[in-house]
Amino acid sequence: MEPRAAAELLKAWALEEGFDRAGVAAVEAPEHGEAFLRWLARGDQAGMGYLERRVEARLDPATMLTGARSVLCVALQYHPLAGEDDPPGPERSDLWPRVARYARGADYHDLMTARLRRLAARVAEAFPGSATRPYVDTGPVLERELAARAGLGAIGKHTNLLHPEAGSWFLLGELFTTLDLAPDAPLADLCGSCTRCLEACPTGALPEPYRLVSDRCISYWTIEHRGPLPEAARALVGEWVFGCDLCQEACPWNAAPAGADHPELRLPPERAELDLAGLLRLTREEYAARFRGSPMKRAKYEGLRRNAAVAMGNRGDARYAPALTAALGDEDPIVASHAAWALERIGDVQAGRDS
Repeated sequence: MEPRAAAELLKAWALEEGFDRAGVAAVEAPEHGEAFLRWLARGDQAGMGYLERRVEARLDPATMLTGARSVLCVALQYHPLAGEDDPPGPERSDLWPRVARYARGADYHDLMTARLRRLAARVAEAFPGSATRPYVDTGPVLERELAARAGLGAIGKHTNLLHPEAGSWFLLGELFTTLDLAPDAPLADLCGSCTRCLEACPTGALPEPYRLVSDRCISYWTIEHRGPLPEAARALVGEWVFGCDLCQEACPWNAAPAGADHPELRLPPERAELDLAGLLRLTREEYAARFRGSPMKRAKYEGLRRNAAVAMGNRGDARYAPALTAALGDEDPIVASHAAWALERIGDVQAGRDS
């Protein structure tokens, strides 16, 4: 089969497997490889040392699969339908901690990997002798670079991929293949002179277009960082318990994203009923049951409870005092110390309101 026809066939199969968009990129050195090296050299990766490993492979995607010639890139929309599963308003502010939208439902790694594996089996059957290898946010893959080359979007100033119809509310996956597939054309820049995302970041994590400084990023502190949060970081994370959507919410392209609704990515009942106090009180067994199959497990049991305590402190609501006081005797010293910090912060906030 000639390369263009083969590419169109695989993209059609990707849509049949439940992905919202698909495109093809050639296996070539990344255009922004030098920018990635400069990002590492500045230390913008903060404590994510794993990003410094296998740099050579990140800069040479052909190493992901022997004989690789093409990459089928896929996108899965995760923004909910209008009016449904949105961040809670003031009247529901105690019902659900602030969590990045992509992380509310099932773990996208599992969901997308299963679909890519089914797609890989279909390719193997149709093209005997070919080989494939799937990736979903794993391995030394510069996935946004590949997806941009495959026409799935243009890299925005907030460093996320932007699509004119889908905004940036989508997740990425890749299927490396030895097949010769005709590549798609990349999209033109979508940001222009707009800097709303940079202005919306409350912590200065986006000091300039296309640069993310991890140790100022709410997502880094609430997801990747292990151990106690530095004092400065506690105020930075605000009310977020896992991740952050502020730069994406500010983007004009994200006002009304298109794309299918995937029920698996919606907030399930066992987590919808958890308020911040309930999250802090979770036992290890309850955590394992409620967060089974959730991407929020990336923060670990201790991290989520630590983050809940910090969010309570930053909300400054005296109603959280009983839960925080109980946590002062927690067996985890990190949770206990952050509960103490939160109680002190609530006291300061209340004193300020009364003065």
